[in-house]
Parts: sequence; structure tokens; C-alpha cells
Amino acid sequence: MRKIKSAMLVFFLIFSAGLYAQDNETKAEEVKQMGHLNENKFRQLYQEFSTPNQYRTGAGAPGAAYYQNQADYKMDVELDDKTQKLTGVETITYHNNSPDALEYLWVQLDQNIRSKNSPAIEKNGSGINPVNQQSTFVNQFMDEPFDGGFNITEVSKDGKALPHTINFTMMRVDLPQPLKAGESFSFKIKWWYNINNHVTDRARSGYEHFPKDGNNAYVIAQFFPRMAVYNDVEGWQNMQFWGNGEFALPFGNYEVNITVPADHVLDGTGEIQNRKEVYSKEMMKRYEQAKKSYDKPVLIVTQAEAEAAEKQFSDKKKTWKLKAEMVRDFAFSTSRKFIVDMMNVDVMGKDVMAVSMYPKEGNPLWEQYSTRAVATTLTSYSKHTFQYPYHKAISIHAKNQGMEYPMICWNYGRPEEDGTYSDRVKFGMISVIIHEVGHNFFPMIVNSDERQWGWMDEGLDTFMQYLAEQDFGKQYPEAISPEASYPSRRGEPTKIVPYMKGDQKFISPIMSNPENVFQLGNNAYGKPATALNILRETVMGNDLFDYSFKTYAQRWMFKHPTPEDFFRTMEDASGVDLDWFWRGWFYSTDYVDIGVKEVKKYFVTDNVTKEGAAFLERYGITDPSSIDAVYVVEEGSEDFTESMKEGNPLDNAPKLNEFIMDNFSTEERAKMKSPKYFYQITFEKPGGLVMPLIVEYTYADGTTENVTYPVQVWRKNDSEVSKAVASNKEITKVVVDPNLETADVNLDNNSWPQEVKEDKFQQFKANTAD
Repeated sequence: MRKIKSAMLVFFLIFSAGLYAQDNETKAEEVKQMGHLNENKFRQLYQEFSTPNQYRTGAGAPGAAYYQNQADYKMDVELDDKTQKLTGVETITYHNNSPDALEYLWVQLDQNIRSKNSPAIEKNGSGINPVNQQSTFVNQFMDEPFDGGFNITEVSKDGKALPHTINFTMMRVDLPQPLKAGESFSFKIKWWYNINNHVTDRARSGYEHFPKDGNNAYVIAQFFPRMAVYNDVEGWQNMQFWGNGEFALPFGNYEVNITVPADHVLDGTGEIQNRKEVYSKEMMKRYEQAKKSYDKPVLIVTQAEAEAAEKQFSDKKKTWKLKAEMVRDFAFSTSRKFIVDMMNVDVMGKDVMAVSMYPKEGNPLWEQYSTRAVATTLTSYSKHTFQYPYHKAISIHAKNQGMEYPMICWNYGRPEEDGTYSDRVKFGMISVIIHEVGHNFFPMIVNSDERQWGWMDEGLDTFMQYLAEQDFGKQYPEAISPEASYPSRRGEPTKIVPYMKGDQKFISPIMSNPENVFQLGNNAYGKPATALNILRETVMGNDLFDYSFKTYAQRWMFKHPTPEDFFRTMEDASGVDLDWFWRGWFYSTDYVDIGVKEVKKYFVTDNVTKEGAAFLERYGITDPSSIDAVYVVEEGSEDFTESMKEGNPLDNAPKLNEFIMDNFSTEERAKMKSPKYFYQITFEKPGGLVMPLIVEYTYADGTTENVTYPVQVWRKNDSEVSKAVASNKEITKVVVDPNLETADVNLDNNSWPQEVKEDKFQQFKANTAD
């Protein structure tokens, strides 16, 4: 190895010391300040995370002692279409797989949110506007409250009443003796309630009335008392249902018999056990055809048949029997108005039936796109997570609805009465179907606690929805013409910017309970979906992200993950430290704002410069002539004017050239670059979020170069950082985040030279100058 002379050492010192000096020079007044807490954006999340234990590991996986309890249901339910009343009796068998003895059980009574005296009615502040829509005014001050809520007529064990206490939407059932670890307990509940009109009260389930033909279409969920979750994180999850936070439920097996008018068509969670009894011979024939159709839906009930059924109003009854295994909930839909179509889908070698049920009011939109959207969702989501485990997925048409349950969901998207529809209605319908069917994966299978962490199902699902929408656009390009790609509403970084830069008084961290946020759509859906898209596309890269995300999904399918399990798994499977990302995007309301502060151009010189001499003095070198040094000067400075009197700034310093000739071989010199321009570019970060520094350099010859500096560039200075750039071409433009990948809220500072934008008055003057 050659002995490197002092000249080259000093040369490299000068060019590499800028950032070092910037990070480590300490002002005298700063030394005198008191100490401070660690507020570094890259500090680890140990304070925020729970300590790993035998139930949940530090890697984000279920631990050796992980457990979850199970609740099995046998139900008989009857729907009275004339009075819109639902009556049921259920036997719940609760299996205590925990190591704890349970003195009581907690049961959810979500329908009680609709009782006349529900405290949820008054959970928000209210005021009086000087002008109101008539319907709004009547509903607020004059409408009689709906008489809803469960009417519990029996809670018993072997015919003997069980003591129980109803507290709003929760019921505690006191056990005769503690339920020990490994034991099971069966008990019966009888109940009934009045079904609400979900169109008028914007509820998650209920019925829609069609005045023109006098029929109802029912989408029924949260219709039975359901067991709460007992787990290692907090014991009983018995948080009340206030409306926004959704559900936390244990897995179990269901046997449900549902009696409805004989002319109704019904489907729901689970497999129909008596299909030949409830289907006509023609329907069965078409059903068998649908099993073989992988390219287009087969009509099981035609529109003409549904329109004929609308007029029947049979007084007879029919019972549909359904059975489901390892599901966390049960829902169903029924009406005599329903058209039904089905198509088989090959999901990673498994046949799954994609099903749509809709009234004639949904056509022609629904017959064209609904089942196809279901099919795309199943294949796209499975590709990124795990093979869809159930035998079907159903999309139900319901006005103003978007709600999900195992194997079945309600979706909006209704054409005008003449059958016409806008692109907004079309894409809105396709998107909501993808989203709600996608909920089968999150949280119906990867069973997070929606009551407390809305983003864990809505955010992950919205992120997956974005990927599936793009897949749908590729699979059915005729549906998106003339757009180049599917017009996703959420997921792209630029679309979250208005929220991110909004009034901080009305923004909450993602890690907030759904009841306590101001903008639930942005908080639980849009922002986490965008964060994950940025994490995939910009921070981690598709391969690392996809592997880690799939690992999380497969680790926690049919289990109950927490946010920490997700965060830890993403890091554990990728080898990428993401604590800075989770803290910034999920635990704070910081935003991204990164810009170019200044650009300085330098040239190499042999002359001793004032700035160079001062620099050497800081390192104890008081006589510049004592070393064989190379200096750099900033263009336009006093040093520059003095140093370049007799030389061309584009020529390298003779001493530097001599040094290279003396110390490197011909072969080595051939591999060396010969930069003519040297730049110190300072980037600033007014925003709180740290992100990778993505920069596009444009050169005088018109070429461009994109460089991504790792996020760690901000680790020692959260405000600004400088980078030294050597180039044989002159840089004419510097742009931060040129492809808008980071959700930067302020683009005015992203360019050098700064782009001057005319204000509206200047534009007006220019337009009226003539």
C-alpha cells in the first residue's frame, strides 16, 4: 500500500468534514444549558412497547404460552317481515383455554346502542345552526327515538336462571362457580329486538324499505348476544360499543337456523346445509353451472324472477340452515328482491365461490362489476397474505352501506332510476366491494381488536385495497378507460397531504381509539394506508415489505394480534429498524416537509485561502506552508476572486494532479473520476417526520440523476444536513422528492433554484395587460 501524502489527507478532510463539523461543533452557550430527555427521532420504542413475554415474543410472533378462548354458537332465529322484528334463542358454549379461572363471562349487546335511553345518543356536542335541512331539524329535535335494543327474556343454564347484569352494551353473566382453565360452560340466551331502518339512521345493519313495491331488503348483523374477548393483554375486553370503534370477538363454530318468508332468498356466513330444500331445481342447476364458471358470473336468480317475487308476499315460511367453522362472527342478508349471481374463483389452487346479491335497483352496475370485484379481491389479497380459507365471499347491495363480516359484506353503489351512473358511482362501488370483501383477511381472520385499534383493520385493509384496485384495473382495463390506472381514492402519498398539513387541533395520532379522533376516515383509513404504501415503495422496497407483511399475516391468521405484534414482525422479518417510522407516522401527528436550503459551488485551488487557513488553525496547524495542501473555494467568495486570478476554475489544482500522478498507477487513474465541480448542498427539514432524502440532480447537458440518501442522514441533526457532491458536469437544478413519494406537505421549498410562482393577482395583471 502506498503512503498517502499529507496533501491528499487534507484534501479529503476538507471535503468530508463539513457534515462532521456541522454535527459535532458545540456552541459555548449550548454547553451551559441543562440536560434534556432523549427526543431523538431514532430512539427505540421500548417506552411505548409492552415487554415481550411467554404469550407474545419480542419478534412479534405468538409465544409458547399463547392462548385464545373459543365461543361456539347454536342458534334459531326468525325474522318477521311484517313487523321488522327479529327473535332468537342461542346456546353459547364457552371454552376457557386461558390459564386463569373465570368468575364471570362478558357478553356484548351491541344492539343496545339503539335503545331509547342509549348514552351514545348524547356522546357528542351539538348546537343550533341558523339554517337547517328540514329532515335534519326534525330528526334532531322532533323525531321520536327508535325503540331498539335487545330485549333479553332469558339467561339460563339447564333451565335455571343465571344471574346477570346489563351495563349499556355489555352483559356480565355470573357463573355458579369459577370456570377453570381447560373447562367449558354452556348457557342459553333468549332475545328479540325491533330491526332498524339502516337508511334513515345510518346504522351498520338493518333493513331498507322500497316504497314502490312495498318490500324490504335486510342486512342483519350484531343481531345476537356475542361473547367478548378474554386475552393475555387485558383480560376481558369489555369496552362499551359507542359506535365508531367496531368489534373484538373470539373465534368459534356456528350452527344457525334462520326462518324467513318462503319467497325470500338468503345467504350468510357459513355453508348452506339444506341448499336443495331452499333452492328451486332451476337454481340448483345454475348453481352447479357456476361451480364450473371461472370467467363470468352465472345468474342463480334472474332479474325477471326477482321482479316476479317482489309481488308475492308469501305467508309461508322457510328455514335456511348454515354452518361455519372457525369464524369470529355471523351475519346474513335476506329479501325477495334479490338477484343472485355466482362465479368460481381459483385462489391459489382452491375453488372459492364469489357471490353477489342485489335488487334490480342495483343494475346494470352490479351485474357487470360486483362479482368480478369480489374475485379480484380474493386473488389479490391472498397473493400478499395467505390462501383465502373459506369456501365463498358474498357482496350484498345495500344503500349507503359499507360493512363487513365473515364471508359476507354490504356495499353501496346505486345507479340512477334510469340505469345511468357516473364514474364516481362506479368506482365507488368497486372500491367499497374490494374494501369490504378484503376485511375477510383483516380483521375477520387476522383478528385484531377493532374496538381499540381501528387502523389495524381499516388501515391495513385500505392499504391492501389500493393494491387490489390496481390489480382490478389491470385485469379489467375496459372498466377504467380512459384513465391510465385505477383511480384509487386512498393510498397514494399526495392524497393524504391536505390532512397531514391541516389544523393540528383536529388531528390525532393513528395510535388513538376510534372514538377519540376527529377525522376517522383519514386517521384510521387514509393515513395508515398511505404510510404502509410509502413503507413498501420508498423505505423498504417491495420484496422486503411483502415478505414481512406476509409473515405477519400468516403468523397471526386466526389469532389476536396487537399493534406491537405488527410493528415487531415487520422489523423482525425484514432486518430493517423501523422504530423511527412507527413513532413518526403512528404515534405522532408530525408531517413531512423537506427542502433545499442552499447550494454552494466550489473549485479546487493550490493557493492558500483565508477560509482554509482558518480551518487548519482549528486543528492546530498555524503555518499552512508546512503542509502540502489543496484548498477549495466557494464560487463568488473573496477567496474565489483572489485564488482564481491566474487560473481557470475548471482546471484541477496542479498539486493535486501531481499527487495523483505520483501515487496511482495508470490502471488506477483510468478508473478514477475527474470531477470539475464540487457542491455543498444543504437540505432543511421544517417538518417533524424524518424520511429518506430523495433528490433529483439535473445537469447542464439536460441529463438527470436520482439519489436516495438513507433516513439515517437525519439522525444527528433533525433540522438540516449537508451533502458534498463532486461532478464532472455542472448541476443546474436540485429537486427533493421529485416523484412525490413521501407526502411532503410543502413543495415550495423542494427545488433549487426556487421556482417562482405568480400569485393570482400577478396572473390577473398578466392576463389583462392587453
